Amino acid sequence: MDKRLFYLLNMARHRVYRVADQQCEEALDVSVTQLGALLVVAANEGCQLKEVAQSLNLNNSALTGLAGRMEQRGLLERRACEEDGRSSRLHLTDLGRQKIDSAKPMIQALNDHMTEGFSNDEITVILRFLNRLVEEF
Repeated sequence: MDKRLFYLLNMARHRVYRVADQQCEEALDVSVTQLGALLVVAANEGCQLKEVAQSLNLNNSALTGLAGRMEQRGLLERRACEEDGRSSRLHLTDLGRQKIDSAKPMIQALNDHMTEGFSNDEITVILRFLNRLVEEF
């Protein structure tokens, strides 16, 4: 059993991301990053680009391009911010909501596959470990 924790975390992240991205592209015609953005906007309708960028760990310029492509595809729309006319707020379109609804069974299946063969106690330890890493780093 390989015990190189950093290496294993890195490899697992890349492999899970690649599989999730491929499934999203094939089933939903969106990238896993676009799906992530849709989920962030759904949880905080009317949020600003910088909030989505922080949630997805993307820089603002990368998210600006992503949001532009998503807007062109009809997944979300940008509306002028009433408090600050220079910024915009993101809102889901009906198509964006449909993509999220279609993704939910895929997300559940992926989570089920990742936790398969582990007891509830083991999953609790894994979740505690991963949440600690997210909070401390």
